[in-house]
Amino acid sequence: MKKKVDSKRKMFISYLPEEEVEVAITKNGILEEYYVEVISQAKTKGNIYKGKIHNIDASLQAAFVNYGAEKNGFLQVDEVHPEYYQKDIKPLPRQKYPPLHRVLRPGQEILVQVVKEPTGSKGAYLTTYLSLPGRYLVLTPGSEDIGISRKIDDPKERTRLKKIVESMELEDGLGIIVRTVSEGQTKASLVRDLNFLKRLWKDIKHKARTQKAPCLVYEEKDLIFRAVRDYLTQDIEEVWVDHELVAVRLEEYIALMFPRKKNLVRLHISKGGLGLFERFDLDEQIEQIYSREIHLPSGARIVFDYTEALTAIDINSGKISGEKNFKEMAYKANLEAAQIIPLQLRLRDIGGQVVVDFIEMKDKKYIREVEKTLKNGLKQDRARTDFIPISRFGLAQIIRQRLGTSAFASSLEMCPCCQGRGILPSLEWQAQLSLKKIYATLRHSEEKKSQYVFDFPSTLALYLLNNKKRNILKLEDKFKTQIIIEEKKV
Repeated sequence: MKKKVDSKRKMFISYLPEEEVEVAITKNGILEEYYVEVISQAKTKGNIYKGKIHNIDASLQAAFVNYGAEKNGFLQVDEVHPEYYQKDIKPLPRQKYPPLHRVLRPGQEILVQVVKEPTGSKGAYLTTYLSLPGRYLVLTPGSEDIGISRKIDDPKERTRLKKIVESMELEDGLGIIVRTVSEGQTKASLVRDLNFLKRLWKDIKHKARTQKAPCLVYEEKDLIFRAVRDYLTQDIEEVWVDHELVAVRLEEYIALMFPRKKNLVRLHISKGGLGLFERFDLDEQIEQIYSREIHLPSGARIVFDYTEALTAIDINSGKISGEKNFKEMAYKANLEAAQIIPLQLRLRDIGGQVVVDFIEMKDKKYIREVEKTLKNGLKQDRARTDFIPISRFGLAQIIRQRLGTSAFASSLEMCPCCQGRGILPSLEWQAQLSLKKIYATLRHSEEKKSQYVFDFPSTLALYLLNNKKRNILKLEDKFKTQIIIEEKKV
C-alpha cells in the first residue's frame, strides 16, 4: 500500500524584535517562498508620496521628483498619467507620448508611488499610476479598466468574477484588478474589500490636498501584515509563529480575513534552543538560496553567476560526463534543473534577463519535455515572466519581473575587496605591489629614517614575512634602514 503524500502548505513567520521578520512558505516540507524584511532598512516600495518635480531631462524623457528621500526619484514618460499634463500637446510623429519637458514643469506637485527601491547611486523608480492592494482586489486610481488575474484560468470563474466586479459601484477614474486569491470568493467578500479600498483612497486624497509636498500620504504595511494579505491562501493549513505578540496580531488579521478558519495560528515554543526554522528543517534550504552552486541528484550542478546586464545559469554536467549513456543522463540532469530553476528564481528574486545554458540535447522530444517543465514552473511565479524556447545552442532565455522582496536585497552587499567581480588579486600579485610601494616610499622619502612601518591586511602581512623576507632584507640593506611589517588595524 502506497504511503499517502502530505501535500499540506504551511507558513512560518520568525520575528526578531526590532531587527527582522522572516516569512517562509512550504509545500510537502519543500521551501517554495522566502521573504525577509530588516526593520532598520525601511522599505519604501508601494508607498505613495506627494512629491514635487525637481527637473525634467528632455533627452531621457524623464522627470526627477523630490518626494522626501535622500535622492530624487526617477519618473519615465510612460509612467506619467495624462491628468498631470499642463498642456494639450500631441506626440511627435512615430512617438507614443508627447515630449515630457513640454507637458510637465519643474515645481509641479504630483502623486507618485515607489515601484522599485533606490539602489546604489540610483534613486527610486516611480509611477503616477497608483495601485492600492487589498486582500481580494487591487484598486487602480486613474485607470477605469477591470482586470482578472491571469492565474485564474477557469473560464467560468473568470466570467463569474467579472460579472461581480462590473456590478459594483465605482467612481469615475477608478479601476479594479481581481487578485488570484479571489477565486471562489463570494460577492459579499469582494464588496467588503472594495469598500475598504475606497475609504483608503479617500483618505489618501484628503492627505494629498491638505499636506505640503514632499510628504508621505500612504505607507505600505509591514511584512507581517503583507504575509497575511498577499501570501496566505486558502490551501495554507497552518501558520507557525515564534513570537507571542505576533501570534496575537496574526489571529486578529486572520479573524477579519478568514472568519471560518479557526486555530490556523500555532505558536512555536523553543525547547533546548531549537529555532522555528530548525524545527521544520528549513535552515539548509534557506542557506541554499545564497549558494552559487546547487547539486542535483543526477550528479550535475546548477551554477548561478550575476552580472550587471543579466544572470547566467549554467547546467554543469559534473559527475555525469563519464557516463556511457550520456544522452539519457544529460536529459535527466536538464529535467532536474528545469524543476529547480523557477523555484530558485522566486527564492532569490532574480529579475531582468536570465540565460540558462542547458547541457546539449539533440533529441527534440527531450528538448520539448525540458521546456514544458520549465514553463510549468514559471507559471507558479507571482512575478510576470516571459520565456524564449531553447535554441539550437542549448540556451533558454527568461525575462522576469523583480519583486524586490527577496533575502538577497536586504541581506547582501557588494564585497569591498573584489567590487562585485567575485575574484581577488592573488597574494603573490598583492605582494609584488606591496614591495613596489615599500620601494617607492624608501626611495622618495625626503627625511631618511632609521625605521619605517608599513601596515597590510593580516593575510598579506603574513605572506610578505614568510615569502618575501629576502626581498625585504635586500631593501633594508640598500637603504640602510629597518622595515617593520604590521597587521592593519580594522
